[in-house]
Amino acid sequence: MASLSQRLPAEHYRTVQSAVRDRLAGAGLDALCTENPDDVAYLTGFFHHPGERPVAVLLDADRTVLVLPELEREHAQAQRAVAELVAFPEYPGLRPPLSYLPGTDRRDRVGVPGSMTLARRDALAAALPAARLSVTPLVETMRQVKYPAEIALHAEAARITDRMLAAGRELIEQAVAAGGTLPSEAELAAHVGAVGTGIMYAEHTDVVVVGMLAGGLVYAGANSAHPHGLPSGYRLRDGDTFMLSLGCAVGGRYVEGERTFVLGAPTADQRRYHDAVREAQQVGADAIRAGAVCSEVNRRCLQVIVDAGLGGYLRHRQGHGIGLGMHEPPWLADGDDTVLAANMIVSNEPGLYVPGHAGYRISDSMLVTETGARRLTSYPRDLDDLVISL
Repeated sequence: MASLSQRLPAEHYRTVQSAVRDRLAGAGLDALCTENPDDVAYLTGFFHHPGERPVAVLLDADRTVLVLPELEREHAQAQRAVAELVAFPEYPGLRPPLSYLPGTDRRDRVGVPGSMTLARRDALAAALPAARLSVTPLVETMRQVKYPAEIALHAEAARITDRMLAAGRELIEQAVAAGGTLPSEAELAAHVGAVGTGIMYAEHTDVVVVGMLAGGLVYAGANSAHPHGLPSGYRLRDGDTFMLSLGCAVGGRYVEGERTFVLGAPTADQRRYHDAVREAQQVGADAIRAGAVCSEVNRRCLQVIVDAGLGGYLRHRQGHGIGLGMHEPPWLADGDDTVLAANMIVSNEPGLYVPGHAGYRISDSMLVTETGARRLTSYPRDLDDLVISL
């Protein structure tokens, strides 16, 4: 297959920046400043490992300025960051890093993200003494609706995630066929992560390295009753319910895909739990569409588990938005009255968790459309397809 470049072209970022500028006045702003790493990547195409040295974007009607430490300047140039670069020598330095922001005396209404720390906000206020800072969800909200080029990256991440799920199953089946020891949770996690990363470096160019390029959570038996448990040295055994909660990022755009498997013939309880989650996930998928309210979608999905008499095993919402962050707004949850719009991407991942026994969760990444939703991940979901015979 032809190589896919994970980096979006400069024209994409110019389009994004223009769209932000078009919305500044309506948000009551003259400019915005964000140091959220995902916002920085969204606006300029510069991906970095955040640390104590600030990296921030200042965008107004005329300019997009990327303020960064000198040690990142060549890195940003190599990534073809779409912004004017202004570098400060070092942190903490003889001058506060944000004091290198240009033209600060004329910006009087500057929006900042809610994620900005108080310390960093104070530093920005000192650098922009004439400004009135206010929290704005402008960039966060814009990130929820994906551009076509972003959707293509998410779709490729979904293809790789499906391959990772298949690779996890294959590793277990190979161990069974060889009559050897079954893999541990940690060994499975390492294997599927290596498969996903290997596919990218074999088939893509300009791989964008982010916090988690490919991998996820793997847990079996009672360990899987913790929704965000961590892989351990526990080895799979006959009768276990086990979960592969996987995902990857292509071009910095995430996808998740999760399946719950059973080793050996399922018991009546295992089938009951899995079938309830499978039905809830289908109802949740059917409810996702442009115009639907997040909290109502969540209610319809989780009500299936309640009606099955298993509501006491619920531990979390139906899902969440996915983009440059694995978890980001909107939230398919009580209390979020966001109206879904076409080209949002959300997870659909109802689950139930039986203490001392196991957890059951099925997750797909869903692209919201005007008429419904399209699954980006497509690995089989029915229990009979997820049983591994011993």
